[in-house]
Amino acid sequence: MRTLSSAILVVFAVLQLHVSMTASDPAQESFLQCLSDHSQSSLPISSVTYFPNNSSYTTVLQSYIRNLRFMSPTTPKPVFIVTPTHVSHIQASIICSKIHGLEVRIRSGGHDYDGLSYVSHNPFIIVDLFKLRSINVNIEDQSAWVDSGATIGELYYRIAEKSKIHGFPAGVCPTVGVGGHFSGGGYGNMMRKYGLSVDNIIDAVVVDVNGRVLDRESMGEDLFWAIRGGGGASFGVIVSWKIKLVVVPEFVTVFRVEKTIEDGATDIVYQWQYVADKIHEDLFIRVVVLPVNKKSHQTVKAKFVALFLGNAENLIALMDQSFPELGLSCNDCIEMSWIESVLYWSNYANGTSLDVLLVRQPESEKFLKKKSDYVQEPISKTGLEGIWKKMMQQRKPALTFNPYGGKMSEISESETPFPHRSGNIYKIQYSVNWKEEGVEAADQNLDRIRMIYDYMTPYVSKSPRGSYLNYRDIDLGTNGVGNVSYTEASVWATKYFKGNFDRLVQVKTEVDPENFFRYEQSIPSLASWTNVVTE
Repeated sequence: MRTLSSAILVVFAVLQLHVSMTASDPAQESFLQCLSDHSQSSLPISSVTYFPNNSSYTTVLQSYIRNLRFMSPTTPKPVFIVTPTHVSHIQASIICSKIHGLEVRIRSGGHDYDGLSYVSHNPFIIVDLFKLRSINVNIEDQSAWVDSGATIGELYYRIAEKSKIHGFPAGVCPTVGVGGHFSGGGYGNMMRKYGLSVDNIIDAVVVDVNGRVLDRESMGEDLFWAIRGGGGASFGVIVSWKIKLVVVPEFVTVFRVEKTIEDGATDIVYQWQYVADKIHEDLFIRVVVLPVNKKSHQTVKAKFVALFLGNAENLIALMDQSFPELGLSCNDCIEMSWIESVLYWSNYANGTSLDVLLVRQPESEKFLKKKSDYVQEPISKTGLEGIWKKMMQQRKPALTFNPYGGKMSEISESETPFPHRSGNIYKIQYSVNWKEEGVEAADQNLDRIRMIYDYMTPYVSKSPRGSYLNYRDIDLGTNGVGNVSYTEASVWATKYFKGNFDRLVQVKTEVDPENFFRYEQSIPSLASWTNVVTE
């Protein structure tokens, strides 16, 4: 009881600080003074710090909110926002937040599906990295340094500026921030050939809980292991990453083929399950399944979208041999450069300027919810028919099947914190979007995606039922307020990390024993929990 009362008093005290800062200049000046004292005077941090009474505060806050669910008036707002242009601004933000008892949220692109990079129910600040986005590509040694605030689109663009035969295995959404994407795994359409983003990271620069700036050598291999798939925000602020570029052909081939139930989609998807993870590693075939309304009836449509690291002739020969059920023809195939395939996968029209990759804002924001699963045994045709029926009843959620195999089956589960490797045929992303405002619309759509997720239980991985960290899902469980126990956190963490959770806890206990870097699904520190229990 004493511990709980103490925690409540601390929260109350910090809430008072929040109120005083937004209402009284002296408190604000005190914090600004602290920030100035701990950052480089030649680069004044005051010019990149936004309190609620600053006219730019709301614009800065909302500019990287990618889920409209977290833009409501009732969503908790930060005490202030820092948009660093120099590493000393990050150091000062950490040090002063510790002094004043505020939590830190770290945002790169704002695509955290459940808003955890910019929302907290405890008094907090946001360190928004969008101004730190330099990219230096070195074709000679086939590497690049990229800041966490850069987007995937910007990274691809800068690589393509230097070379037509180099790329990087990362995601297909250009506006996603590099920082969160890399630290959670980094899944994309070249992963069967080259693995995840984290499998191709060779160095990083991190600011730790003590404000020290560390690279791979000075942070040590344990921390370097943890930030490559364990979620960087549990361990520090990752400023930049050194990546290893991969070789791509001068021309690749893409296709997009759609089949409804009436066109035999059930049989084709069923057969896809037997070839998707076993076909040549140069070929990645995603299936997007969604309910559609025809004039006279409802049906389900399966979209087969592919990237092949080779020419159309070789692709046709491969498909005729391994997956003739799709009936792929030359007319379905388009040859293009790898960088043009990035636009194709982002649904841009052929001929769109590559400059669109430098646009950091999506065309429109939506209310959304995502969930994920892993499939390890093919689902029967009867099972698929039941899933289609359930989807038509719900009318909303889309399911995206992403194939495994290839390089992913060759990498050990413990090589990085991301454990979902061999044994998986494909991963499912569940997705529901809506545009209507209000609690009723939100509840209705959240119910839809949760019902289809529950329905899928017999068909997906078990003990644990796996999930992908970058498809953040707080339905799996959260830490709650304060210092969480290992047992509480393991409820959700084993779904993301399986057996790697134990090592992540050990690293966290070593590098952040007091659990300063914490949020709803952060890795717990055994030291901080032990301190609470013994008080």
